[in-house]
Amino acid sequence: MKREFVIIAVLLLSIYELKSQEKFGNNIPMIGEDAPKFFAESTSGSLAFPDDCGQNWKILFSHPRDFTPVCSSEILQLARMQNEFAKLRTSIVVISTDFLKSHYEWKKELEDIKNEKYNPGKIGFPLVADDQFVISKRYGMMHKSASTTQTVRGVFFINPDNKIAAFAFYPMNIGRNLEDIKSTLLALQATY
Repeated sequence: MKREFVIIAVLLLSIYELKSQEKFGNNIPMIGEDAPKFFAESTSGSLAFPDDCGQNWKILFSHPRDFTPVCSSEILQLARMQNEFAKLRTSIVVISTDFLKSHYEWKKELEDIKNEKYNPGKIGFPLVADDQFVISKRYGMMHKSASTTQTVRGVFFINPDNKIAAFAFYPMNIGRNLEDIKSTLLALQATY
């Protein structure tokens, strides 16, 4: 009887852990797997990802929150580099768990910066609203040990066949080096 109780308890704990992983999206798409598809609203209109990006390479960035200093500096740097990525036939898509209205306000504020060093001009890539965490869960970016309401900083490189080519995760409070992101892209393209 005691042995059966222990077996049942272990089974229940295993089921709980699996459900917990599903809830927080720890099902990260692996290298070589199909990029999870999604349909979402963005600052560039409706987006069917990855299909709307055509045969381009795609880089999907996640940001924990709009208006934070680290997220803002990354978006500004991405905006400054967007033409470089376009020449590399690469579409940039940024998601966060904030609402679309917040994305529009944030984008406007960033585009209004008038500073020689930080002036991005127009942000030409979509900021996608994921306030229901659908995309974040599909891409395994909800890490319950970090937050239950925000994503970690994820970056996914997706090749023209819509397969995951590489990915990385960063803590919410640390920005990504976008020159390193570009170098990774160039290496992936050279070996594709």
